[in-house]
Amino acid sequence: MPSEDRLRAVFNVLEKHVETKYGVPIRIRDVPNPFTGDLDGAEIHVDFAEDIESALFIIAHLFGHTVQWNTDEAAREIGYKLYPNPSDEMMKRLHAYEYEACRYSMQLFHEAGVRDLDQWLSDYSACDFRYLEHFYKTGNKPPFKTFWKDGAELLTPKAIPAFHPTKWVSRWEGIVV
Repeated sequence: MPSEDRLRAVFNVLEKHVETKYGVPIRIRDVPNPFTGDLDGAEIHVDFAEDIESALFIIAHLFGHTVQWNTDEAAREIGYKLYPNPSDEMMKRLHAYEYEACRYSMQLFHEAGVRDLDQWLSDYSACDFRYLEHFYKTGNKPPFKTFWKDGAELLTPKAIPAFHPTKWVSRWEGIVV
């Protein structure tokens, strides 16, 4: 587990990188429950009550979804909906959607010069998907870290395509996870 100081330093580096290179503002604010963060395609919001570890993952992961929403209409449509009791095929699509966002997150880390947190980001991303999968299948939301396992397969960075941040819709208008 990286130290709180390291996580805070990386948060600051990524926040500046996302805002200056990609023109996507990061807003720290009160995000309506049950969310810990939100996106609309043009901005990323992080709830002010989140600890630094969660906040770092949220900005990186929601940046990945921001890329998707601005480059792939089908990905944007997946992000708008809630999927109670999804079929195996839908779970595969959801996993691909989440995994791609995580690969963009890894690329973002590397672009910003952060190369010492690859395992942490990979472990956090795997935990996040296990949590989402459990929620989609059961509707229950146990504590996030109960899904944590060390040693996930390392994410392969995915090149971030050129995109123009465009406001589509906030997630809270479509889904509740």
